[in-house]
Amino acid sequence: MTNVEHLTTRYDNAAGRWGDKMRTLGYADAYLGFLAAGPRAGPRDRVCDVGCGSGAFAEAWMGIHGPASRITLLDPSRSMLTRAEAALARRGGRAQVVQDGLEGFQPKACFDYLLAAHVLEHVPEPAAALRRMRAWVQPGGRLWLVVSKPHWCNALIWLQWRHRAFRQAEVSDCLAVAGWRLDDTYAFPSGPPSRNSRGYRATAV
Repeated sequence: MTNVEHLTTRYDNAAGRWGDKMRTLGYADAYLGFLAAGPRAGPRDRVCDVGCGSGAFAEAWMGIHGPASRITLLDPSRSMLTRAEAALARRGGRAQVVQDGLEGFQPKACFDYLLAAHVLEHVPEPAAALRRMRAWVQPGGRLWLVVSKPHWCNALIWLQWRHRAFRQAEVSDCLAVAGWRLDDTYAFPSGPPSRNSRGYRATAV
């Protein structure tokens, strides 16, 4: 079993309690605040939540931009996708569901916005992952990125998930070499997200 397959299996097993855990820890509200701080999308804009998990980021997007949002949910875990699709349906929205990973996914048309929360922590080459995502948008396409940052809280999470944490300068460098212009960073104001995560908003160049 590859590392990706092993991680996917673990996410499949955790999917049943993942959504409730995200809400309890404050990530649902944190994502709403992050998305509300940026530009508004148009009704015809295409959005992809990369590594969507149980759909907390996409659900927040729909909460800001409305149920008519054209969202693609991308994740290698079928169990996570099932819960993400149901979460959007409860808001009156529909999504295209794609069970795949970064390496295998080939969109039929470019997206206008990409969402990616806690994806870079699990890939062997973060810059390469960002470069691949850059190919999914036209110049001017936007990326909303959430990445773990160094904090003792992440040491506890690492014991379970063996993820990585990145300083702001590291993420900025990876974005630049991958064809993204960093527009802004976002400090989550409270709870666990404020201690272990940072938001980044970037534009494809």
